[in-house]
Amino acid sequence: MGLGGFGAMDEEAATVSASQPTLSRFRYNSPLVQVIMIGFVCFCCPGMFNALSGMGGGGQVDPTAANNANTALYTTFAVFGILGGGIYNILGPRLTLFSGCFTYVLYAGSFLYYNHQQNQTFAIIAGALLGIGAGLVWAGEGAIMTAYPPKERKGTYISIFWSIFNMGGVIGGLIPFVLNYNRSEAASVNDGTYIGFMCFMFIGVLLSLAILPPSRVVRDDGTTCSNVKYSSVSVETTEILKLFLNWKMLLLVPASWASNFFYSYQFNNVNGVLFNLRTRGLNNVFYWGAQMLGSAGIGYILDFSFQSRRMRGFVGIGIVALVGTAIWGGGLAHQLTYSLNNLPPKLDFKDSGAAFAGPFVLYFSYGLLDAMFQSTVYWVIGALADDSETLSRYSGFYKGVQSAGAAVAWQVGTHNIPLLTQLIVNWSLTTVSYPLMFLLVILAVKDNHEPNKAAG
Repeated sequence: MGLGGFGAMDEEAATVSASQPTLSRFRYNSPLVQVIMIGFVCFCCPGMFNALSGMGGGGQVDPTAANNANTALYTTFAVFGILGGGIYNILGPRLTLFSGCFTYVLYAGSFLYYNHQQNQTFAIIAGALLGIGAGLVWAGEGAIMTAYPPKERKGTYISIFWSIFNMGGVIGGLIPFVLNYNRSEAASVNDGTYIGFMCFMFIGVLLSLAILPPSRVVRDDGTTCSNVKYSSVSVETTEILKLFLNWKMLLLVPASWASNFFYSYQFNNVNGVLFNLRTRGLNNVFYWGAQMLGSAGIGYILDFSFQSRRMRGFVGIGIVALVGTAIWGGGLAHQLTYSLNNLPPKLDFKDSGAAFAGPFVLYFSYGLLDAMFQSTVYWVIGALADDSETLSRYSGFYKGVQSAGAAVAWQVGTHNIPLLTQLIVNWSLTTVSYPLMFLLVILAVKDNHEPNKAAG
């Protein structure tokens, strides 16, 4: 019997009474366990990728190869992010996730190769392939995270996923910190760093086989997450094209574009420019740790702050807007102290004293805001529908637009655009998205007693 042979267990689980929430919640085919499992898949693959990217330049002294690889990555990701929801609906979660996770291993391996050959061609090709794979992984993740949980606890499940996923960035940040502790600033990270990332990523490939399809996931009340049978290419093509005329998705475009656009600025021009090699690894531990705090805090607000789901959405978006304004304002104040033509000495966590504290807190705060912002966007998407088929397409559209923005952002990093300009653009994009998300909540998010409509 393969990993999918849990029919008897599924039938037994479906009969578990809602009066036994503690027992039923931790069934293998429960939404909670499946969300935890996709969290660990993303811990191993995207989480480690985030740690690799967060070092600035992919851990290389010259960031050109990483910038070009990331441009290729996010260009293909933009296409396959949008297509990913349809591919997920045709192939199901296991094959979709398994295929996507393999490309993360290849990408990390390309930088191991670059350490020896200094030829960026392999890294660029691997980046393009990872864009395809990441589109599949994130479409599957988005469908699972938004469709499997009960509607009144989607914020909580999103925060659980986000905390596990970002623990990958925390552990991944420790790898270069420990392995490169005594290396000079002029050196790239050592081979062991990339090998460590590859080992974790391969574990994620294997874990992806343990994810159940929505029809086999049973909530505590005995309902399944979806009764929809897997779709066809023609149906998915038609439904994906409709997304470009879907007013709900159009209102999410600025938030989607902004949500990864700031990574190139934060990783290369804050962490990469201001700190030395070992300190960048340590900073990433706290950057991704801050994401765990941010997702947990905003998840609680989005699920428990008010009885009305619509009101929780208003409050959540408002809090993110206020926190975001404060953090980007702090970033502006610090950015005014340096530029590409006037870079400060590299900071070290041990030797720089008080000068280290301000930039460190700023970078930590950027991580906090990232999780709050993206968790809120996912919550809004999850509130637009209840079925896995629709939400996989919505999540895919979000990731596709997000990746198109990231592709542009990583090329910005190769053209010496003034750092102050980059910050202002990032701040403006996130600010524009808040009123549009407010409008979407007003027009499309129903309160708990009102059923969602899948489309329209």
